[in-house]
Amino acid sequence: MSQIIAVLDFGSQYTQVIARRIRECNVYSKIYPFGVSTAELKKDGVQGIILSGGPSSVLLPKSPRPDPKIFELGVPVLGICYGLQLIGHLLGGKVEKSRQREFGKGTLKIRKKGKLLAGLPASLQVWNSHGDRVIELPKGFEAIASTENSDVAVVQDAKRQIYGMQFHPEVVHSERGIEIIRNFLTRICGCKGDWQMSDYVETAVQAIREQVGDKRVILGLSGGVDSSVAAALIHKAIGKQLTCVFVDNGLLRKGEREKVERIFREHFKINLKVAKSGSRFLKKLKGVTDPERKRKIIGREFVKVFDEEVTKIGQVDFLAQGTLYPDVIESVAIGGNPAALIKSHHNVGGLPKRMKLKLLEPLRELFKDEVRALGEELGLSKEMVWRHPFPGPGLGVRVIGEIKSSYLKILREADAILLEEMKRTGYYEKVWQAFCVFLPVQTVGVMGDERTYDYVIAVRVVESQDAMTADWAHIPHDILQTISSRIINEVKGVNRVVLDISSKPPSTIEWE
Repeated sequence: MSQIIAVLDFGSQYTQVIARRIRECNVYSKIYPFGVSTAELKKDGVQGIILSGGPSSVLLPKSPRPDPKIFELGVPVLGICYGLQLIGHLLGGKVEKSRQREFGKGTLKIRKKGKLLAGLPASLQVWNSHGDRVIELPKGFEAIASTENSDVAVVQDAKRQIYGMQFHPEVVHSERGIEIIRNFLTRICGCKGDWQMSDYVETAVQAIREQVGDKRVILGLSGGVDSSVAAALIHKAIGKQLTCVFVDNGLLRKGEREKVERIFREHFKINLKVAKSGSRFLKKLKGVTDPERKRKIIGREFVKVFDEEVTKIGQVDFLAQGTLYPDVIESVAIGGNPAALIKSHHNVGGLPKRMKLKLLEPLRELFKDEVRALGEELGLSKEMVWRHPFPGPGLGVRVIGEIKSSYLKILREADAILLEEMKRTGYYEKVWQAFCVFLPVQTVGVMGDERTYDYVIAVRVVESQDAMTADWAHIPHDILQTISSRIINEVKGVNRVVLDISSKPPSTIEWE
């Protein structure tokens, strides 16, 4: 990789968003732990360094610190929020706890543009999130912009090419933040902005080969975008060293197993084994109503099935998974408390600590849209690449409460009708995700002259870019009417259909 921008992670919930924004500028970004050595950064040939935000205070003695030699590498450095406070603290300035914590929208007043703020208006709306502030700049620095509560909202030492800002330019709430990042990349770091997904493929393939060596990998194929792209990428890297296993956990959509067998045996031309374990999963889940317990049980059984498949296949060292960034950020509290635990995911939260296989997660630093672009680059079909996301625990988190075979049957039929109508009307390609949820609530209805007491199906259709935020999709009423009518008339056991019109946040996309 000819040009790399290093993002040092100090525990910010936005670290990967920074990396994503850099890639949107067609520059390759790589996330490093905050304590990475300058020797490693130099070896990788980084062209610039960004210090992420973080939940800590530089005033605490055990707060995370970078290798101080990064300021002597001779490459530009940009500190964001906590990163700015680090610059002030480590280079001889003074930081204090703010009397008034600055959180949310603020107005940035630009006094001097320089290279970092070139092309921007004199005033911008930006997004703040900090409790400390720099009150005395290190020698050689000057403040070039301010906000309501900070006279040093943007600082620079143009001679040494060290910059810092108190707000978060990477989030969508910061007006024209992407332009600030692009200025740093192109005007200051000298990046050409010519990185493409094909470059990522080359890098990822090399990384997989280095991690795996001559060992064998087993991958769980669900037929979804993530596992499909992971399979194609890993297969490109190590070929016959990969064995794919499809686990029928009894929590799949209608016709899912048959479709996966057909697509992957024909398209991938790789060794695909099918483990029919539905009854085993449902037995373990009997009587379980807590969403976290369901996820953990499904995760544990998933790994057990894989362990059993390993004994049949022979020596296998790696378990590959299609874990993405939204899975990670919602499941792991990094660096103390940047983001509260929302829910665990099958890919990252359900694995026992003493799993026998090592993990291979080649998509861990990618957002969904990047994974789709990667899939297209790898030559996967449009149908496969643009499939809607499907959770690892499958319908297990779309049947609210206890999972019963009768509930799953109703949900499968209803979900099949929803997807059929979404595709028929062209709305499947226009939205991020569409699915049904089974509610174990019976309501009164009338069919013909008879009184019914049947279940409720909730329809969830959302629009999103990366699953970090989402809004309910405004589907035309006539389409919703057809979906509702078909489900009630064609699915035995349902007499009511409701529409979920919640956004994320505060709700999540999935109900459990």
